[in-house]
Amino acid sequence: MTATDRGVLILYNDPAPPAGEGPSRWEESEAGVLDEALAVAEALAGLGIPSRRAGIRRLADLPGALAGGPEQIVFNLVETLPAGARDANAVPAVCRALGRACTGNETVSMDKWLTKAALSAHGVPTPVGVVVPVGAKPADLPPDRLIVKPIRADGSEGIDAASVVPGPGPELQRAIRRVHRDFDQPALVEQFIAGREINVSLIQRGGSLRVLPLAEIDFSAFGPDRPRIVDYAAKWREESFEFRNTPRKIPASLPAKVAAEIRRHARDAWHAVACQDYARVDCRVDAQGRAYVIEVNANPDISPDAGFRAALSAGKIPFDQFVLAMLRNAEARLGASPATGLAEPPTVSPAGDGQTEIRWSMQTDRQAVLDLLAGTGVFRPGELDIAREVLDDALRAGPAGHYQSYTAELDGRAVGWVCFGPTPCTEGTFDMYWLAVDIRCQKRGIGRALMLRAEDQIVRRGGRLVVVETSGRADYEPTRHFYLRLGYHEASRVADFYAPGDDKVTYTKRLA
Repeated sequence: MTATDRGVLILYNDPAPPAGEGPSRWEESEAGVLDEALAVAEALAGLGIPSRRAGIRRLADLPGALAGGPEQIVFNLVETLPAGARDANAVPAVCRALGRACTGNETVSMDKWLTKAALSAHGVPTPVGVVVPVGAKPADLPPDRLIVKPIRADGSEGIDAASVVPGPGPELQRAIRRVHRDFDQPALVEQFIAGREINVSLIQRGGSLRVLPLAEIDFSAFGPDRPRIVDYAAKWREESFEFRNTPRKIPASLPAKVAAEIRRHARDAWHAVACQDYARVDCRVDAQGRAYVIEVNANPDISPDAGFRAALSAGKIPFDQFVLAMLRNAEARLGASPATGLAEPPTVSPAGDGQTEIRWSMQTDRQAVLDLLAGTGVFRPGELDIAREVLDDALRAGPAGHYQSYTAELDGRAVGWVCFGPTPCTEGTFDMYWLAVDIRCQKRGIGRALMLRAEDQIVRRGGRLVVVETSGRADYEPTRHFYLRLGYHEASRVADFYAPGDDKVTYTKRLA
């Protein structure tokens, strides 16, 4: 039985109040997780993957929720638990200890102070701030405009116009006392960056991290007496002025230099907080065009109306393909065989007198792939050494690695191999590293089937451009014509690159 057959458990924090208690003052944000769970369930149903939904109120409820079904993969939507951020952050670890794998993050980002410390340690600009423990008074504050937040709360809970104060003084003291009273946790007091607010959504698909189109919150309807922030009302209270007057502009209209700096800060923040799968980084840009990271949301809202979904749409990534990519990531962490489970199911293509199955490469393919590479007679010994290293790396890392490796199997033996991966320091560009077909099985459409499968997988990973490099030697002429027939175009030629008389020819293809 594969992980797909076992289905997926959609896990979320149950927003229903305990028996005998009235509704929470943050009931809108807490209930939002139900929309997320429903959206994931609908996506899985469309993909033909069975699912089950389970809500928990305490970390102690988790083992029972896991035991309620056979699922090995958990789509984790737990945002908060009454006992605090530590319990919510522990959900993936408990799942892992019980033999399950989770989508999403296992980071400290719900603790705003720890997040700021990690950002500062990695050189990511973030506003100056201090923590004020319950019952204490702030010290060493900058004389600037300030904003006061609960140190461990999600969804802008506890943030409104009164959270922004002109500086040290009675208003600041009231804002701090309110956080202490309402949340029984320390308050974070930090410099308020007046200016534009930019949301940056990021996703990891296999070994590739992609920054989605930047989004800006439009505060143009706000008067001078209203702080330009996305507070609780703006996110959750549909009848409020703030909700109705904070539209999202995507893609954001920014100077190229500022946009590039924001994308760089977002990537650096991702790595600083050790994110995985998906996250949202919120930035503020001051009047001088300097960008500051104000928050890393490692479990952003993915419901249909959320900013993350808007970024997926702007990036031309269907929601069901995002869900599937997160499941693949989780399965790779589970350690499942890359040829089974939620990895791509094998495809079958005609191959002359038989049918070729194209699937994830397995360790048992290793020698056959190396033999067919050598048998083509076109690769030099040094090239074969590099191919062996790439294949070994791909087999070792599986679907989560940089090298994505597929094998064509005919009548029970490996007869073709393709390997590709994202091009470093690019967005959406992929290199086609290796393609080879057993010399005894050529001219049967196997190479074409491998290339089409690779291109399909590149599109699923957000790819837009494929780059192929090959030799200009006469014995490579059939290879060059093969790429041209598949819609590739010669982009460049470097004379004598590989050896005297052996040019490097580069082909590219843009993918829909």
